[in-house]
Amino acid sequence: MRFDRRSGVLLHPTALPGPHGIGDLGAGARSFLEFLDRADQSIWQVCPLGPTVGIHGHSPYQTFSGFAGNPLLIDLVDLAERGYLDDEAAPDAGESVDFSPHEVNYDAVESVKLDRLRTAFDRFREVASDDERETFAAFREREADWLADYALFRALKREFDGTLWTEWPEPVRTRDPDALADYRDELADEVDFRAFCQWTFDRQWRDLRADAADRGVEILGDLPIYVALDSADVWAAPEAFDLDDDGRPAAVAGVPPNMGDSGQRWGNPVYDWDRLAETGYEWWLDRLRRLFDLVDYARLDHFKGFDEFWAIPADSDDPADGEWREGPGEAFFEAVRGEFGRLPFVAEDLGFLDAESAGLREAFDLPGMRVPQYADWCQQGHMYQPMHYPEDCVAYTSTHDTDTAVGYYESLGDRQRDCLHYNLGTDGVEIEWDLVEAVWNSEATLAVTTMQDLLGLDSHARFNTPGTTEGNWRWRVTEDGLNDAVAERLARITDATVR
Repeated sequence: MRFDRRSGVLLHPTALPGPHGIGDLGAGARSFLEFLDRADQSIWQVCPLGPTVGIHGHSPYQTFSGFAGNPLLIDLVDLAERGYLDDEAAPDAGESVDFSPHEVNYDAVESVKLDRLRTAFDRFREVASDDERETFAAFREREADWLADYALFRALKREFDGTLWTEWPEPVRTRDPDALADYRDELADEVDFRAFCQWTFDRQWRDLRADAADRGVEILGDLPIYVALDSADVWAAPEAFDLDDDGRPAAVAGVPPNMGDSGQRWGNPVYDWDRLAETGYEWWLDRLRRLFDLVDYARLDHFKGFDEFWAIPADSDDPADGEWREGPGEAFFEAVRGEFGRLPFVAEDLGFLDAESAGLREAFDLPGMRVPQYADWCQQGHMYQPMHYPEDCVAYTSTHDTDTAVGYYESLGDRQRDCLHYNLGTDGVEIEWDLVEAVWNSEATLAVTTMQDLLGLDSHARFNTPGTTEGNWRWRVTEDGLNDAVAERLARITDATVR
């Protein structure tokens, strides 16, 4: 996969402007597309779009499904315009809830949005035209391979008070056909509601993506290698995962201890890659087919796991108890290329730059990642200094998992800061723009920054701190932040660096 020399902005949809406490797929998203147009950018990068979970801090990397969309992103104004909500059912910010334009209060947003969506669904059933009903039915039929199980899973989660599916009654947990049929009938209204939410998300997202394409903007999505244990994916396709006889994980994912840390235990079930290979990686191809319905390209999170992965016994809390196991390697990517004819991926290879992973990436011509925040500025030729980036990489000023450019700069020690000044020829007064220019000037095929960096924000605007569950994924940009001065400055740099 070779990009043309291009550039773009990373901004997850939850961080868009919007009237209901969270970014959505409505007017705020169009404002951001207009900003990208004015800034001469051709890539919009987003995090995973799946339905998030409160217990995981609403991380888009731990969702109820690798196929479904997040109903919290649905634009309520669109539903009101379609006659599914009255004006009072889609209040402006602050009218009934103290929403902030600067950060997401997920508890309040979830309460309000789900209530409004249920109202919209009830109204849809009362007033929808024949054409709308047929379109909804066609969507359910087209996406039945994942949607039927997802909608039932969400209905069962509600029925069993949100408990982990591995604790459900045995006939449902093990997917006894008679038990599932009984619950589909008993919970039909909730199943239909969950399908309605997915249809609405899908329609709004496709309209937004079409608007992006009209402006010459393509979507770079994100594919976590693992899915959450408490997901429709694991419940509906247990054969794809390394589970024990009771349907519970035999091993979970993580990374081993490294110099200066004790490793990480992520807790996601690992795959049964041997069994997946026997099916021609059918489950993964289905997952990718759905992904490419929604985005143009995808970042492969934890690319190392496709070469080899760290498997920790499920009954151990110590990452050191894990072992390296062989991943699917070249056979997997050959299967993907055979199915789709291309490999539109960016390989997230930060921290795992061994020869084997690099060889796998290079064998399929996938660009890796470079972030200047990992640079040793005092070491000549260090690989994370922008002036040494190769062409086959995507370069970032910062990512969703790092500090902002300003926050990073403020955390540097005196020696590293002096070396950075020397290497970039700067006094650091506008370090965010210095890093944008350095990344844009690099040989990297694709250059990406964040809205936080374009606005020169410090650590308070950091989007996520890995290893923590509180206070993440909350930051939002305002309409005022999408201003002409910032767009014009980025456009000048983009033009000067031929992106």
